[in-house]
Amino acid sequence: MTEYSQLSESELQTVINNAETALKEKKIKKRKEVIAQIKQLAASIGVTVIINDETGAAVKTVKKVAAKYCNPNDKNQTWTGRGVSPKWMQALVEAGHNKSEFLITK
Repeated sequence: MTEYSQLSESELQTVINNAETALKEKKIKKRKEVIAQIKQLAASIGVTVIINDETGAAVKTVKKVAAKYCNPNDKNQTWTGRGVSPKWMQALVEAGHNKSEFLITK
């Protein structure tokens, strides 16, 4: 093993760059092996697998959810029913109303 304390800065940088390159190549090789293994296993049970082999980040499409509830005092304030309820909904429920009273009917 190389005694790193004996190397100059440029020599150390070269070692680091070479190690990073070797690591990237190993990861690419491992990824290809795993993808081939997945496809082989899928084929063994009669399933076709399509793998996006791009190394970039996956693009996630988000569909906008339609509003489910509407504030009776301000029709512009709506809520999909997902996540934390808005303050206007919390205030109405605390005042004794039921969420179903504010359902948007089409």
